[in-house]
Amino acid sequence: MAHGTISGCCDFNCEEACEKLKNAMDGLGTNEADIIDVLVNHNCKQRQEIRTAYKQSYGEDLIDDLKSELSGNLENVIVALFDLPRDFDVHEIHRAIACMGTDENTLIEIMVTRTNEEIEEIKTRYEEEYGVSMEEDIASDTSGYFRRLMVSLCTASRDDDWWADQEKATEDAQALYDAGEGQLGTDECTFNAILCKRTLPQLQATFKAYEELADRPFRDVVESETSGAVQDGYLAIIDAASDLRHYFAQRLYKSMKGLGTTDTDLIRVIVSRSELDLQEIKEDFLATYDTALSDFVESDCGGEYKTVLLKVIGA
Repeated sequence: MAHGTISGCCDFNCEEACEKLKNAMDGLGTNEADIIDVLVNHNCKQRQEIRTAYKQSYGEDLIDDLKSELSGNLENVIVALFDLPRDFDVHEIHRAIACMGTDENTLIEIMVTRTNEEIEEIKTRYEEEYGVSMEEDIASDTSGYFRRLMVSLCTASRDDDWWADQEKATEDAQALYDAGEGQLGTDECTFNAILCKRTLPQLQATFKAYEELADRPFRDVVESETSGAVQDGYLAIIDAASDLRHYFAQRLYKSMKGLGTTDTDLIRVIVSRSELDLQEIKEDFLATYDTALSDFVESDCGGEYKTVLLKVIGA
């Protein structure tokens, strides 16, 4: 059962929503409040219907009209809300590759937390939109063991059984030990094979078995035996397997702490989880950092961009 913060409009009136958006963009100036009101009070499925009906009624693409009226982070979050979930993933992965350098954290977040079926859909839509395979694009923009990790995740070959097998967990824990602290150097290939193939519940059992075997968390081993982007990837898998909601709460916290805000990360997590588990992520955020997520957003963001995020959060 989903525990998102957006469930949609109970008395959905597509024509009325279209008219409100059109009026908000006609004439001098833009009524940003009305645009925001329509978007945050409808779920993704309803927004798709609104977009289709808008073109039928006015002969114009709603996203193009919104882009011409908005700018900056407000434009980014509004457009993101209109994307289908996997289309949003596609656009974020492409942005992560196309930007100056590579945004490894975005690649890690999406590739680690999506299911086999979702990754397969992302790959299909990526190639349809950009005319090249996502795996090839990622491989050409990354290197070393991080490239191997990303390519492994691109195969979408996690086991199908979502019940943890204790015997397999014990065997994998031993294999991880032998590949890491049980030898000189680190066999990242073994790390990849297990971390990218097992389901998250199975990995959770493996990490527990590892701690019983080695008397230390596997997370500590990754931190001491690896470095750089591949370490970030392994740690993300460990954190997502241990508690997916907590992983996303951490991602939100890191996007806002310190100097400045990583707006793309903040938008991606809030939008992508808004109809899934954002309510639980909010609760974890409060329990972990002793501050409401909405308070962090209130102090870190500005303008109508902040208004959208707070409404999506359900502040």
